[in-house]
This record gives sequence, C-alpha cells and structure tokens, in this order.
Amino acid sequence: MSSPHVHHFPFSAVVGADGPEGPDPMALALILTTIAPEVGGVLVRGEKGTAKSTIVRALAAVLPPVDERPVPLVELPIGATEDRVTGSINLKSALAEGKAEYEPGLLAKAHRGILYVDEVNLLHDHLVDLLLDAAAMGRATVERDGVSMTHEARFVLVGTMNPEEGELRPQLLDRFGLTVEVAAPRDPALRAEVVRRRMAYDADPAGFAARYAEAESALQARIAAARALVGEVRLTDAGLLKIAEVCAAFDVDGLRADIVTARTAVAHAAWSGRSQVSLDDIRVAARLALPHRRRRKPFDAPGLDEDLLDQVLGDDDLPPEPDGPDDGPEPQGPAPEGDGAADDADDTDGDPVDTPAPDGAPPTGGDGTGSAPSNVAPTGAAYRTRLLSVRGVGTGTAGRRSRARTSNGRRIGATTPGRQGGSGGTIHLTETIRAAVRHQVARGRTEGRLLLEPADLRVALREGRESNLVLFCVDASGSMAARRRMEQVKTAVLSLLLDAYQRRDKVGLVTFRGNDAEVALPPTHSVDAAAQRLEDLPSGGRTPLAEGLLEAAHLLAVERTRDPQRRALLVVVTDGRATAGADAVLRSRMAAGLLAEAGVASVVVDCESGPMRMGLAATLAEHLGAEHVPIGEVSAEALVDVTRRAA
Repeated sequence: MSSPHVHHFPFSAVVGADGPEGPDPMALALILTTIAPEVGGVLVRGEKGTAKSTIVRALAAVLPPVDERPVPLVELPIGATEDRVTGSINLKSALAEGKAEYEPGLLAKAHRGILYVDEVNLLHDHLVDLLLDAAAMGRATVERDGVSMTHEARFVLVGTMNPEEGELRPQLLDRFGLTVEVAAPRDPALRAEVVRRRMAYDADPAGFAARYAEAESALQARIAAARALVGEVRLTDAGLLKIAEVCAAFDVDGLRADIVTARTAVAHAAWSGRSQVSLDDIRVAARLALPHRRRRKPFDAPGLDEDLLDQVLGDDDLPPEPDGPDDGPEPQGPAPEGDGAADDADDTDGDPVDTPAPDGAPPTGGDGTGSAPSNVAPTGAAYRTRLLSVRGVGTGTAGRRSRARTSNGRRIGATTPGRQGGSGGTIHLTETIRAAVRHQVARGRTEGRLLLEPADLRVALREGRESNLVLFCVDASGSMAARRRMEQVKTAVLSLLLDAYQRRDKVGLVTFRGNDAEVALPPTHSVDAAAQRLEDLPSGGRTPLAEGLLEAAHLLAVERTRDPQRRALLVVVTDGRATAGADAVLRSRMAAGLLAEAGVASVVVDCESGPMRMGLAATLAEHLGAEHVPIGEVSAEALVDVTRRAA
C-alpha cells in the first residue's frame, strides 16, 4: 500500500513529460483505466527489465487520494490460493471461538485502489477468471466454507507478463480491457538516461522525488479533472458507428471489443479535456483495445495493422453533435456501479478449440554444421492429438495432463494442512469433526458444543490433473529430411505443442542432426516460442541419436533440481536410426538405459514409414521403457480408428 513516508520512484520520471503524442502507451493505458475503471484493466506485455513493475507502483502515488488516504496498491502473489483472493471463513475464530466470521481477501483490500499481478500469465486460469470477473462487475461474491456474501470490489486491475514465459489463453486475453507492449529502448543515449535516473534515485530517494514533485502534482490534478469530466463526455451516433466499423474491419469476436473501445475513447476525451469523443480518441482507443483481440490462432502474436486502422477511420473528423434536446445518444461515462450487463457480452471461457496453425514454409538455408545441405520443410495444419501423460499420481501444479493431487478436482479424502497433497484452505468439515470427537473426553466436554482445537483441522484431499514439462527430442537428420516426411513430423510436433498449450504445460525442444545435439529452446511456458523454433527447424546430415538422448537427460536433470514437483514427459520423435560416430547404436541404447534408470516417463513417436520397416524406433522404446506411438496414430481420430479395428 502506498505511504507518504515511502518515496516511490516518481511516475513522471519513468514515463517522461508529455510529447506531441502524449505519454507513452503504457502510461497512457494505465491513466485511462484509472479515469474509467470500467475499461477493464491493463495487461502489460514485455521482456524482463523494462520497468513494468516500477511504473505500476509509481502510478498509485499520483492517483487522487481516497477518503483522505493514499490509494491502496495490493499485490497478488503468484502462489495465492482462491480463499486468499476472495476471502473465506476465519479459521482461528471458527476453531478457537466457534464463530463463523468472514476474513476479507485481497479483492476486498484492493477496493477503490489498484490490484497488481506480476507474471499474471503464470497465475492459474481460474484465479485470472475470478479477478477479471470482479474487475468487470465491481463486486466479488464468496460462496465457500459456509460463507455466502457479496462485497464491493471496484479496483483497477493491472497485470504484467513476459511473453517468453508463456501466454495467456485467448479467452483470458480478451477479458483484459487494454494491452500494451513494452521493450527496453535501443537508443544508447536514452538507455544511459534511464540508468542515470535510477542511480540518482538509489543515492537519494527523497531528493530525487522532490525534483519531480511539481510534475507529480500536476499529473494528479489532471487525473482528478478527467475523472470529474468523464461522466459528461458524449459519444455520438457517428462515433459509435465508427467504433463498430473499426471492430468489424479487424474481425474481432463478440462485442466486448466495441464496448471497451467506446469506454476507452470516452476516457481519452476526458483526459484531453474534451466533452465529446473525437476521431483521435477512437484511434488511440483502438490501438490499446484491439491488438490482443486480433489473435486468431493460439500461436499468432498480438498486433494491429495501422494502415487498415487509418483506412477505416479516414481523414475527416466526426461530424458535430446535432442540436436539440432529443438528438444524440445518452452520455457514455462510467457505467452505474454494479451494472455488469454490458460486460457479459460474449462472456464465453471454454477451452481453446482445435485451431490449424498457419501454413507456409520459411526459406531454405545452409546447414552450418558441415553436414549435408539442409532443408526447412513446411508445417501442415495441426490436429487434435491423443492424450500423452505421465504414469502414476503427481503433486505438481494444477493443469490438464497427468493425474495428480491438486487444489481442484474430485475429493478423495482428507489430510492435515501443510501435508503434501493438502488443498490449501478448503476445509473438510466431516473429517474435522471426526478428528475432534475422539478428544472430547480428554478436553473435559460433557455437554454443549463441540470443543475444537487447531490440531483437529482437516482439509480436503483432491485428485485432479497437473501440468507437466513436455520435452520434445526431435530427430532432424538426413533420414528425416524427405520433404513429405519432415512435414509430417513437424505437423505432429506442432499438434502436440497445441495440446501442451491447451493443457498449460511447460515445454522444451532438443534437436539432433549431423554430429551433435542442441537445446533449441530451454524449458519455458511459451509454447509460441517452441512453435517458432519448430517452424525454422532445418534437417539433414547423420543421426546422433545418443547425443540427442544424453542432451535431453542432462536438461531434465537440471529442471528436476529447479522444479522438483513438476514431472516431465520426454517425447522422442525419430525413426530410431543411429548413424553418427563409432558404436552409434550401442551408445544410443546406453543413453536410453540411463533415462529409463532415472525414471523418466517417455514416449517414442515412430517416424518410420513405407512397406519395409526396420522397427528401430520400437526397439528404442523398449530400452527407454517408453510408450511406442506410430506417427500416424498421434492424431486422436487415428487412435479411435485403431481401437475400433482392434475391437
């Protein structure tokens, strides 16, 4: 929470003074959503080290005070549970005093302030949904642990993320009102100035803040004036029609884009001191509200065609509002508190559908390894794949792949809080009472209410699904280089990547060809990055199968140390041949044995084709202790056909 005794890095020092086009996009988006919180929050996307967190924290210090106190800035940690976010029954009061009292969560604490979620893309989907619902409706509803209540929760939601660590699902992206992309400046002089200001602040926070005090006061006054004006800003029929034309031209789904663009345009008009929305307001709003809604496929990058935007908007400004008391639409200021009808437009949030990946092949290039010339095969349309999973029951992060003890799913028993597999604050009432009953005599109870102590508490033990690390080890050697064959391989891997995207897995990519193997992509949540590496993957040369397996083993060992709870699934895509180096076949079998001894769950996708087959991939699967899947059976539909024939 902001405090007058803490010298935050000044907002004006981060974003600079207004230029001809106003403040930078991130600062402008944050300001507009504080002027009109119904816009729905801001998602800031950018590489690490771009002052995303610094700007958000500085924003709270320049917002007009609420009831003579600074605007609250509440930060939501990535590991937060649902009861921590929404609030739940106060366990201390319940167990020690027998009172069912509500303990407010972070949403209640953020009321009339800013709720900041760093690395929002790593937050579990159902929590992101919960935050977005509360931000849109202005209230939060709690229905859990015997508590049923609704409270106000009007706040500005700001999420930051590094796309390299994974994307939000398109359904969740759409529900953020605005989005901006940030990157570190490339101009050396500008970079030097950023470092100079940071060092000056670290040396003397109070003195540095004093240098920007006048600019901060002026910004605070301008925001307050815009808030007072926003309810008077009018959006004419012509302006509303132009917004609809823009959204239709960019082929966005649903009506949320139109609503957010209209609200943002109204906020920008108020920020500019105008009482009627202009074409410039619509242009600014579209740049902030539409890019993330242009993602047509899971692996598409957000973006906006500026030429198309200019073409739709045209050069002529909007016509003036007609005279007369009955002409023109009603004022388009903030929606009445608690009115969430408009926010429910197109409020679907199911799993992503199976969407084909973009076609086309990148240009061919040289090998660069001294092996035979390489080719870059195209990638076909992705398809729905069969479920590949890790055997047994894990305890990893909730997801949609392998069986695990998680915080959601079906209840299978109870355990004490803190024990492995316990699901946070979800109380198992029956087991709590049962644990307390056996101690009632020792506690001196003869009649009246049950005597409970904290040691009696039991929480639900649930079994659901976890996300995994799916490491692809892809053979890109000459035996795979036939164009149609490599296209089939890439399409299968792309389809499995799409499946990993839907199941919220972490992914990595190891490739081997020529005389060596390389980590094409270290484990990451960014399935988009893996898809791009796959698209550009060349092929050719000998087959260093042993090197590929050993590289995968090393990478998995490192990841096991970093994240011991996340189980791994190794997917080896090969025809099973080993032709690089002396004793290639023996070394590949030894490498497979090492992976099997380490207990690595594996799948071998057999790429061998044709009437005469050597069965080398099946042999490799035996040495790995892996599931053997012919490449033609990666598809879920193909698996159904095989099952029917077997029956």
